[in-house]
Amino acid sequence: MEYLIDTFFDELELGARQETHGRTITEADIVNWCALTGDWFVLHSDKEYAAASMFRQRIAPGMMIVAFTGGLCVPPISDAIVANYGSDRIRYPHPTFIGDTVHAEVEVVDLRERDDETGIATFRIDMISQEGDTVMSSRLSVLLKRRRDD
Repeated sequence: MEYLIDTFFDELELGARQETHGRTITEADIVNWCALTGDWFVLHSDKEYAAASMFRQRIAPGMMIVAFTGGLCVPPISDAIVANYGSDRIRYPHPTFIGDTVHAEVEVVDLRERDDETGIATFRIDMISQEGDTVMSSRLSVLLKRRRDD
């Protein structure tokens, strides 16, 4: 699979898009996330509490959904990516539940030259459920190399 985020800065175009494969959110994902982060908030970890909430069931931690974009959108090794430059405008318009299958929709929304060797690309990343609902929306900026013709 080719990754839009794994593109040299000077080869990207505003408006370029990509849709990733899906990933099903499991109870094990949530339990492992809570154990790794210490985030045992009751809406993620207490079935009875969550059942009495407006969601009627446990919801996935929002930051976990953001983290899963890395697995869906970023390759394990890259010649173009220098570093994650930052994330902005993270929103959760709809909850993510155990059993939901999400995929990422990625779009290049800004390109800024940084220096002769690098540029900063900003990507809109939306995580979409199997129902077509946006469960997470964010802007990810990535420091990318320019292609060198050495």
